[in-house]
Amino acid sequence: MAWLSLKVWLVGLSFLGCLYPLVDFSFSGETRGQKPNFVIILADDMGWGDLGANWAGTKDTANLDRMAAEGTRFVDFHAAASTCSPSRAALLTGRLGLRNGVTHNFAVTSVGGLPLNETTLAEVLRGAGYVTGMIGKWHLGHHGSHHPNFRGFDYYFGVPYSHDMGCTDTPGYNHPPCPACPRGDRPSRNLERDCYSDVALPLYENLNIVEQPVNLSALAQKYAEKATQFIQQASTSGRPFLLYVGLAHMHVPLAGTPPSAGPRGRRPYSAGLREMDHLVGRIKDTVDLVGKNNTFLWFTGDNGPWAQKCELAGSVGPFTGSWQARRGGSPAKQTTWEGGHRVPALAYWPGRVPVNVTSAALLSVLDIFPTVLALAGAPLPQGRRFDGLDVSQVLFGQAQTGHRVLFHPNSGAAGEDGALQTVRLEQYKAFYVTGGARACDGSVGPERHHERPLIFDLEADLAEAAPLDRGGAEYRAVLPRVAAALAGVLADIARDRVSRADYSQDPSVRPCCDPRRPACRCRAA
Repeated sequence: MAWLSLKVWLVGLSFLGCLYPLVDFSFSGETRGQKPNFVIILADDMGWGDLGANWAGTKDTANLDRMAAEGTRFVDFHAAASTCSPSRAALLTGRLGLRNGVTHNFAVTSVGGLPLNETTLAEVLRGAGYVTGMIGKWHLGHHGSHHPNFRGFDYYFGVPYSHDMGCTDTPGYNHPPCPACPRGDRPSRNLERDCYSDVALPLYENLNIVEQPVNLSALAQKYAEKATQFIQQASTSGRPFLLYVGLAHMHVPLAGTPPSAGPRGRRPYSAGLREMDHLVGRIKDTVDLVGKNNTFLWFTGDNGPWAQKCELAGSVGPFTGSWQARRGGSPAKQTTWEGGHRVPALAYWPGRVPVNVTSAALLSVLDIFPTVLALAGAPLPQGRRFDGLDVSQVLFGQAQTGHRVLFHPNSGAAGEDGALQTVRLEQYKAFYVTGGARACDGSVGPERHHERPLIFDLEADLAEAAPLDRGGAEYRAVLPRVAAALAGVLADIARDRVSRADYSQDPSVRPCCDPRRPACRCRAA
């Protein structure tokens, strides 16, 4: 019988208040059988139009475009929220924030995280015999039992939240620019608008802070190396594996390679896309080398581009949210306009997923959880309801439709966090509340509530420019169906076993390698 030995000893040695783990990541075992491996890659703040296969003007994603040609591309695929923590919680639980309790982002000083009574994808798969690893951004709580190693992941390497949530010595490109961490006995710097505290950004390997501050210029290379090492080790272990990669790209700050050093002096965002694409290409090449015919690779994004970052933000493609844009603010990240939640999505599994296919099925990040569990032969957790679907038949080209209805939660631009006030019903989309996030020009669209919702026909109006005439027959036919769908999901949530995240904060829980040094710097080795 195949078995795995993964030994994590917490040695009784304390270094300046930090308990450092000694990790022995050793494997042995027999042939794994037919359970598939899973690699899930989640980009950060990547626009739908940043993928060359989606938008002809983009030329920076050669590896992703090749993956699209060798697999299936989904053009109507949606994040489950339009900001970081809620989107990631939904991916790992298959449940919307009103169920899993994560309705807005966690902070550096957050005591809590994804509620501990919520069951993660990694926990289920580990119980089914999988080796589980996570590389990259977590952002679901880092204190105590909320750390990835206690949420089902045998191995973790990454930054516990967004990589702009702490200072570094290599600040990279941000808008506005952020200064580097203080050094020596220099007084604390004056914080710029939108720049985080003087606590440096930490890099973890399992429970151990291995670098603080992180060298952002080397982070992509480290992620690629750790991901490929995990795949190679897990592939020889005799067990199937799950690898979840939360990319730093394309969130700001972008790595600080001068534009002139890149191909044809490309702007920082294009250079960042190319770096991300190269990282994904390395992971795919490793999968092809050691587990091509038995590994399902799923690439998608957590939300749309962060428009207030101006030239450092991505492209929404044709999903410009024109109705909102005309009234001020951004219709991208943090909003329920298409630019906020419609994200790139690719599926790759040679011999199983059809080659060079474009699917218009309505799918969601919520579907990853039930679909992966179905393919692994693992049961859904009992005693709770799920918002995602098992869409394996769509992935394999045996069905053409996914959801009939999706619900897009408020994610910071307007309305109560997590509230379901935008409804997608087939090709129609209804807004009970509208509002724009901060745009590049600094404008913020006013929050407006619509007792009779705005309804757009996305088949005819991808830009969400002109809502249906409220007096017209089409509007009158669609409205009761939208209202019934919304009432139905709210009633279902009321009957469900729901969780509440702890959003309390305490400065003492900030990750800190050495509290006696400026910015919590680790001592040089």
